Amino acid sequence: MVARAHKQDEQHSIDKWPFGPKNYAAFGLGLLSIVLGYVFLSQGSITAAPILLVLGYCVIIPIAIMIK
Repeated sequence: MVARAHKQDEQHSIDKWPFGPKNYAAFGLGLLSIVLGYVFLSQGSITAAPILLVLGYCVIIPIAIMIK
């Protein structure tokens, strides 16, 4: 009986999706930053484009993954 309950708890923790609304909002913000970075890059910006791209790829997207 105890083994069955433990197995059900394990299965429940495996089935649970780890991302919530905060994760998706942060991920969307990261994607927006990346898209804007590429738009500025296509227009020849040498300051705003790299800042937005690094911010999106190296800061916002990893934060979106790590938010609990």
